[in-house]
This record gives sequence, C-alpha cells and structure tokens, in this order.
Amino acid sequence: MYTNDKTKKVFAGKVAIGGGAPVSVQSMLCVPAHDIEGNISQAKELENAGCDIIRVSVPDKESVKTLSAIKENVTIPVVADIHFDYRLALESVAAGADKIRINPGNIGDDGKVKLVANACKTAGVPIRIGVNSGSLEKSILAKYGSPTPEAMVESGLYHISLLEKFDFDDIVLSLKSSDVVKMYKAYELAAEKCPYPLHLGVTEAGTAEMGTVKSAAGIGGLLLRGIGNTIRVSLTDNPVKEVEAGKRILKALGLKKGGIKFVSCPTCGRTKIDLIGIAKEAEKRLSNCSKDITVAIMGCVVNGPGEAKEADLGIAGGDGCGVLFKNGEIIRKIPEENLLDELLAEIERM
Repeated sequence: MYTNDKTKKVFAGKVAIGGGAPVSVQSMLCVPAHDIEGNISQAKELENAGCDIIRVSVPDKESVKTLSAIKENVTIPVVADIHFDYRLALESVAAGADKIRINPGNIGDDGKVKLVANACKTAGVPIRIGVNSGSLEKSILAKYGSPTPEAMVESGLYHISLLEKFDFDDIVLSLKSSDVVKMYKAYELAAEKCPYPLHLGVTEAGTAEMGTVKSAAGIGGLLLRGIGNTIRVSLTDNPVKEVEAGKRILKALGLKKGGIKFVSCPTCGRTKIDLIGIAKEAEKRLSNCSKDITVAIMGCVVNGPGEAKEADLGIAGGDGCGVLFKNGEIIRKIPEENLLDELLAEIERM
C-alpha cells in the first residue's frame, strides 16, 4: 500500500513534495492576472500566513510579467497555472516558475509535450497534472459513463504517460472533485497505481464553513491513511482562510508542529463560567503564538485536570472561579474574571 514516504520526491523550489517530506499547504491567488501590485500584495499576505506554495493563473503572455514580479517579492515557491497553451508553459519556466500546472494531453501533439517536458527537466521544474471530475476526456467519459473515480484515475495515468514518454518523471498528480466520496476513492485508487506524490483537494468545496468541513473530511481522511503529500483547501473566500484551514487540518492530525493546540469541552449543565467566551478569546489572543504546547480550557474541575491531563497547561471553571493546572496538577485557584489573563501570563512564562 502507498504511503507518504514511498512516493518519488520532487522539489518546487526548495519545498520538497513526496518521499516522506512534510505535507505542504498550498493556495492560489485570486486577484486578476494582470494586476501585478494586487497579486504581489496577496502573495505576501499568503506567505505571512504560513503558505508553503502559491499558485498564480497564467492565462496569456501578459500575465507572465505578473509571475515574474511575484517571484521577485516572495521567498516561497510559485506555481504557474496554465491551460492548453504550451508556449505559456515555456515562458513561465523561463520567467522562473518553480512548478507548472498543466495537463499534457490538452496542449497538442507530442512535439509540444516534448518541448514542455524538456524545458522543465532542464530547469528542474516539476509538473502537476490536475485532473478534475468536471473536465475529463470525452473518450474516458464515454467508457465509464460518468466521472467515476476510476475514470479520473485513468485520465491521470494517461497524462502521466505522455510525460514519461519523454523521460520526464518530476510529476505531481491531483484528482479533484467537489464530491468528497468520489475524490476520496479516486486518490485511494491512485495510491495503488501511481508512484508520484499526490496533491490533495476537494475542488469547488464552497464557502469557508462548508468548504472547510468537506476538505477536512476528504483530505484528513486520506492523510490519516498515509495518502497525500501536499494539500489545498479550496474555499470561496480570501485565500488566507485556505491556508489557515489547511494548517488546522495538519495540526489536528499531528502532521504540523508549532503553535497552540487547543483542547476545550463542549460545556454542560455543570459549567458555571463563560467558557465559550473565554475559549474564543483565548484562541484569538494566542493565534500568533508559536509555542508548541497543548492548552486546555475546560468547564469544570470534574472534566478539567482529569480529562485534559495530557495538556501542558489549562484552566477549569468552578462557581464564579476556576483553577489553573499544569500537566494534570492544579497550581492555584483564580477568580473567573482573571482566568484568561492568568493563563496567558503562565504561557508567556513557559
């Protein structure tokens, strides 16, 4: 069975994908392609949010200038997203793209595919093949009757074969669908047949709330099985939220270190403090804390130090007051109005 460390390792700039490398988080710029300053600004925002790899649309020759400008202003890898025109792939490689997203079966004859493969090989630039359930080849759709997981995988293997024909194997494969079950099954099947790293994502997942849930189900489920090497959470929202959601998924699975990991109870009739308000405020005020610790915010002493004893630090509510505990041991009793401040002060001292 496929696992993360068994795939070929490729490099987008200095970021390794596959071969046991840490799972990276990607996002895509959504500013109009010719707006150079807007794209630079958003790229910097994504970089500051912790994005590992950013992708930019290159729909025409003019937008290659945007790609070049972004490269000059960020330190993370930049992927050129190209459809159909092999010349844009060649120009993007020449402009310094760290990775190309293009489907070789859509760019013309073998001669054009060979030109792209050779240019990428010379520059050390990998190619991501992006199969989407909504845009499968007509012959494959006719064979399967609909965009089934098997159809998606066959499409991906077809595109891969076109690159392998010219001895190119720095390949990443994605098999995206807006249907979580189809997406999951497609990647599961690809993991058995494909030696290349897999880029996970639920495409057109929706707005931040539903899109994050769908992505966590599909992406998280696959990562728990050791399937997947790089991820993008596709949201109809500011792409910074994609990065934040992706990082939260990785942290929840224990695949990303650094930053506070929160444990908090759902409250019950025993809760006599404003636990929900305290938990939300704590999460907000600690959002930029880089300490790799687990912090528990619990409603009562029954569930506090006991159920959350694995936490490095935590608070548990009482009747208008609460306790501060560390590694399961109560340190001191604190009035409710001071609970959060005392918790933050203790974190600061750690």
